[in-house]
Formats: sequence, structure tokens, C-alpha cells
Amino acid sequence: MECCEEKQKIYWKTMSEASDSEMGSPKNEATNSAAQNPSSSDSDSDSDACEAEELLRLQTLESEVSSDPSKYDAHIEYIKCLRKLGEIEKLRDAREAMSALHPLTPVMWQEWARDELTARPEAFLEIEKLYERGVFDYLSVPLWCDYLNFVQEYDPAVLQCSSEGILKARNLFERALTATGLHVVEGSKIWEAYREFEQAILLTIDENDNEAKEKQVQRIRNIFHRQLSVPLAGIKSTLLAFKAWEVEQGNVLDVNSSGMDGIPSHVASACQKAMDMYDARASFEEQIVRQDISDSERHQQFLNYLNFEQSSGDPARVQILYERAITEFPVSKDLWLDYTRYLDKTLKVANVVRDVYSRAVKNCPWVGELWVRYLLSLERAHASEKEISTVFDKSLQCTFSRFEEYLDLFLTRVDGLRRKISLTGQEEALDFALIRDTFQYASDYLSPHLKCTDDLVRLHAYWAHLELNLNKDLVAARGVWESLLKNSGSMLGAWQGYIKMELEAGHLNEARSIYKRCYSKRFAGTGSEEICHSWLRFEREFGTLEDLFHAERKVTPRLEELQLFKLQESKSTAASMEQIENPSKKIAREKRKSGSGRTDEQPPAKRQKDTAQKPKKVEEKGRADLENEVASNEKQEIKAKDDKPDDMNEKQMKGLGHEKNKYSDQCTAFISNLDLEANYEHLRDFFSDVGGVTAIRILKDKFTGKSRGLAYVDFLDDAHLAAAVAKNKKMLRGKKLSIARSDPKQKGKKGSADSSNPTRQGKRAWRSNDQTGAVGESDSKESGQISSSKAHRDENVQLKGRNTFAVPRNVRPLGWIDKNKKTEEVKTDETPKSNDEFRKMLLKG
Repeated sequence: MECCEEKQKIYWKTMSEASDSEMGSPKNEATNSAAQNPSSSDSDSDSDACEAEELLRLQTLESEVSSDPSKYDAHIEYIKCLRKLGEIEKLRDAREAMSALHPLTPVMWQEWARDELTARPEAFLEIEKLYERGVFDYLSVPLWCDYLNFVQEYDPAVLQCSSEGILKARNLFERALTATGLHVVEGSKIWEAYREFEQAILLTIDENDNEAKEKQVQRIRNIFHRQLSVPLAGIKSTLLAFKAWEVEQGNVLDVNSSGMDGIPSHVASACQKAMDMYDARASFEEQIVRQDISDSERHQQFLNYLNFEQSSGDPARVQILYERAITEFPVSKDLWLDYTRYLDKTLKVANVVRDVYSRAVKNCPWVGELWVRYLLSLERAHASEKEISTVFDKSLQCTFSRFEEYLDLFLTRVDGLRRKISLTGQEEALDFALIRDTFQYASDYLSPHLKCTDDLVRLHAYWAHLELNLNKDLVAARGVWESLLKNSGSMLGAWQGYIKMELEAGHLNEARSIYKRCYSKRFAGTGSEEICHSWLRFEREFGTLEDLFHAERKVTPRLEELQLFKLQESKSTAASMEQIENPSKKIAREKRKSGSGRTDEQPPAKRQKDTAQKPKKVEEKGRADLENEVASNEKQEIKAKDDKPDDMNEKQMKGLGHEKNKYSDQCTAFISNLDLEANYEHLRDFFSDVGGVTAIRILKDKFTGKSRGLAYVDFLDDAHLAAAVAKNKKMLRGKKLSIARSDPKQKGKKGSADSSNPTRQGKRAWRSNDQTGAVGESDSKESGQISSSKAHRDENVQLKGRNTFAVPRNVRPLGWIDKNKKTEEVKTDETPKSNDEFRKMLLKG
């Protein structure tokens, strides 16, 4: 026994050396070869290393398959590894485990059967079952050929040519013809194997038994006739073979002619029709076997071929073409759905349809519609309750993309149970308890996922309907609705369904009590108004006058409340929409509001400047109004004098000093050209290699709140700051950053630097004059010169000092000093105008 196992392992490892291993012990052979070849030790060490790697890979795959059995590819690799290592028992278990979850390909069934035949040639029945399982999964002519050869070679009854064995073989051949005989390309292989089998039987018949011989000859002739009537590839060669065989039987025919001479007329016409059918299908066959097209294109070619066959109207040919298509595309749910729909509509053979559905859900277990129709096919085939229950339990273990698919499964199961009880007239508690358990399972499973949906209401409505009408239990029906309202009381449909059931049962008082419970509840949309009006209609149709008045007293305040709430909600919605549509108007309105209260906060000099810049408005007003306005300005000036400008400036400086203490900018880097979408985490990650980051400040627009592309980053010390500045011109989020040290001392020097720079001074003067009005003709003119167009208005006005808040528009820029004037004249212009002088000046104008 040990020698046999060793021999099997050698077969798995090296298939070509299996016959050599039978001659002696593998250990002795290895020793002899090592003595003859000195380098064999190196090859042995290499093979040991490879085997160790395979063992490690085998352990990895085994753990992967055990942790997640749904991985198809892991099963495939695991089986290949076991087959290579010769682990027969584990290989058998691995194949069984995979077959329980996934359908095996025809090639995998062939390998399994051949491996078992090599390992256990005496296990005929087990291998025969393997072939039966293989031909059930997919259509495969090579697999059928292997199965037929296996039976002819290893079945004792067939080998002995007993009547039972011959009958068994013929039945198997007929099954093979039914499954694959219409295969245009490969079907002729089964026909030829069938003829060869019958011809072999003819040779075993006694020559003196003419009756038996003639009967066998006629059987072979019938096989020829049947094959010639089928559109198959190589039909012309089959015709020539038939003629040659007829000549052997003593009939005179022209063997070399491809015509129909000498052939019976009915056979000739059938053969000619088959040739025409083959010619019509040859182009489709060429398209589906092309190797230069993609899978999607081949799939479309199969669909075109199927449409052609369906238009021809031969269900058997359509079925075999569907089988060929799903063999090529086993996980195409559309193919399986079309195939099963066609069988339900056309074939209507219960057992055949049921088998196809069982294969469909095994290939595409994630399609809920296939499971639903599978249950219906079982019910149509009058399957047992145990079988239907088993299929239903398997379907619930699958993973579907939508919870509505689970709901369809539960409802289909309940439909079948209801029909079974209604047809048989059996209404025992045990039978309806099965329906109740199914509903309860569905409710527990789907309520968290379908909460407050119409599908959940539909489920409970069906449940309550069956409790009331089929089980005759009103209390249980009300309990179904109460359990739904407990979890989905905010759904109008749940209350309406409850009320509808009570009305159908004629329980008006119970329906009225439900209205009283729900009229004050808040429902989505117009549901609250709808339930109120529904109560009023109910009382008009079924209630008394007192009931109607009572309902109106309850409903009217509720409707008014809902109307008021609706009005307020529409106003808020309109306001929010206006804010969204017109953000610029909102900003402008806020600016105006903020500008209206700015006057009280302005210093007297600023207010006087604003007053002086509006002389046209002053002239248009009456003198009385002007005096009142000036008087009010005087009061404001007196009030403002209480807070001295120096004190105010001091307070502002204190505030600035406070800000400087908060952000000292002593060890701060200033970053510009920052991506507008960059945030604090991006900057922190950018400086993570530098370290020492204590704070990050991203400058944002005060109106939009969006980043301005500028930021300050504070560091612990100068060393970290220097390292950060060294990252200047580095990329962050696709933009090259500009990093420099932030120096707050340069802010104070900026003004003096600008004054010493003629270019900057000129630019600043241009901006100032552009804002205030006309620009002076030249820098050499005096700053107090007034244009001739306004000389009559301001010829008596003399302004002195630097505080030129009332300077006309055509004066020199603020801070400009005429170098030609003497220093003493500049010093005499320090005294500002008083309030009385301004009043007189304005009144004269």
C-alpha cells in the first residue's frame, strides 16, 4: 500500500515519468542516478528548495481559502498547488469544497476524473458520479466524450456486452446527443462515437443470426440518417461516409460523388435542408470563435446568433446555443436571465427549467431575481416543501446589492405558502405559523434598513391582511400594525393602512380612534393636512352630526397652525434664497449700515474734512438748515473734544501694542503664493521636516472668508526659522512657495524709505491726486495755489499747517513741502482753523 501511494506522488510530480516509477523503489532509482551523474546532488538540492517554496505557498493558500471561501481564484490556485505536490486526499477535499460553492469548469472536471482514475481505478462508481456532476454544470463535448469512453472501457457490464450494459451505453449516448448533438461545430464527434459503438456491437453478433445482424445494421443506418438531418460542420464528409458504409452492406452507390444519387428521397431532402441551415449559420459560427475580438464583442455576437435562432423557431437549437453562451460567459447575469425567461415562456418543462435555475443561482448567486424565479419554478414543478425551504434559506445567505431584493424573496416565499394553504384547504396553526415566522424574520431583518419606507408598509400590510383573512385573527392583525407604528409612526402610509383595514372590517369606532391618535402628528409634505381632511371625510360618510362637529373642533385649529407654519416656512425659504442669489446686495447693505454709525466714532478733524468736501450739498440747503447742521456739528465737536485725539491715538497705540504682543513676529516666516485650497494641516506637513512650528496663521478675505494665498508661520527659535526659510521656492500642492523672514521693524521704516525714493513718492502722489480730483500742473508750483475756476469761491480762504482736511482738490499732495520756501514760513502754518472760522467761511460761500 505504501508503494502504491509513493507511486501516486511520483505521478503527480512528473506525469511523464509515471511508468518508470513502477519498475522499482523511487529511493533506489534516485541513488543509482546520483551515482551515474555526479551533478545530481545539486539538482536534488534545487528540487528540495522548490518543494519547500511550494509547501510555504500551499500553507498561504490554505489559510486564504479557509478565511474567505468565496474567493474563486484562491480555490483555483490551491487546487493547482495540491495537484503539483501530489496531495491526493487534500486535493479531493479541496475540489469538493470548491464545488459546493462554485461551479467547476469542464476542464477541471476532466482533470478530477482522470486523477481519480489514476489514483483509484477500481472506484468506478465514484468516478462515474464525477462525470455526471461535470456534464450537469456546463455544456462540454470533450467532457461527454471522456465520459462515454470511460463507460465503454471500465464499466464491467458494457465490457461484457451484456444486454444491460449495451442498453446503459445506448441511453448514455442518447443523453449525450440530446445535450450536444445540435452543437454545430463539435456535435459530430458524439454522432461518430455513437456509430462506432454500434458498429462494434455488430461485430460481436453471430454471423448466422441474420435477424439480429439486420436489426443492428438498420440501427446504424438510422443513426446516419439522423446525423445527416442535423446542420453540423462536416456534413458532406458524413454523407460520403454513409455512402461508403452502404456499399459495405452490399448496396450500389457512387462513393466518390457528393450528390444524393442512390440515397432515399426523404434522407436526401433532409440532408439538403441541413446543408442549407448550416450555410445560414456558418457566418455566426465564424464570429463567435474569432480570437481577435474582445469578450464584450464575442458576447454581442452570441446575442446576435441567439436572436437569429429564436426567429427560426426551434427551441432545442436555441437552448443548446444558450448553453454554449453560458459556458463561455458563466457569470453573465443577463445571459442567465434571458435563458431562464425563454425557458419559462417557451419550453415549460418543469424538470429542465428547475435544473437550469439551480445552475444559474450557483453561477450568479448575487442576483435576487434569479432566486425569486427559482422558487417559482420549484413551486411550478410541485417540489416538496423541504426542497423549497432549503433553496429559500440558501438565498438569504447571499449578498444582494439592494435590500428590496431581500423583500422580494420574503414575499415570494410567503406567496408560495399562502397558495399552498389556500389550495389544499389546510389552515392548521402550524402551517400559518410558518407564514408568521417568515413575516417576523423579514420584519426583523429589513426594518433597520427599510425604516419609514413604502416597502416596509407594504410588507406589514400584507402580513396584517393574511392574519385577518387567512388566519381569522383580528388581534394579531392589529398587533402587526401597532408594531409598525411603534418604529415608523411618522409615516402617513402606516396610519392610513391601519385605518383602511379597520374600515374594511367594518370597525368604525376603531378607525375613529386611530384618527384621533394621528391627526395632530407631523407628517412629511402635506401629510398632516391630508390626514385632517381624511378624518373629516370619514365623519361625513360614516359618522353622526356630533362626530362631525367634534372632528371639526379638533381639526380646524390644527389646520390653522399648519397654515401659519407653512407661511413662515415659505418666508424663511424666500429670504434664504434671496441671500443665496444676491450676496453682493447683502454686503453692500452691511457696508451702508456700518457707514451710518461711523460718524460718531470719527474725530472732529475728520468730520470737518468730510463737511468741507461737500460744498455743493451745503449750497443747495437753506441757510436755516445750514445753521442747524453746523450747530449739530459743533455739538459733536465739543463732545469729541472730551476724548482728546492724543488720548485716542494712545488707545489705538495700546491696541496695536497688544496685537504686537500677541503676534510678535520675532521668529516668523512669511509665505506667499500659497495655494488657495491649502489649509493648516498642509503647512504643518510641509514644515514637518523642519519642526518647531508653534502657530500658523492663514490670511483670509474678510468678506468671502477664503484664503488670500498668504500665511505666517511661527517657530520656536531662529534655528528652526532659518531651516524653514531654506525651503524657499519649494513646491506645495503644485505651487512654488515664496518663504521669507517676517521683520516687523521694516514696517516703520517703510514710510521714510518711500519719502526718500522719488519713484515711490511720485506713485503715491499720483494715487492721492487721482482720488481727490485734478492733479497740479507741476511740482514747482506752490502747494497753496488755487485754480482760477474756483478762485471766486476760495480767494479769501487761507489754510495753514499740515492738517489740511479742508484743502480744495487742486492743491499739492498731502505732506508735500516746497523747498524754496523758508523754514520759518513752514513753521507758522501749524495753527489749525477754529470752528468759528469754518462757520464764517462756509456761510460766505
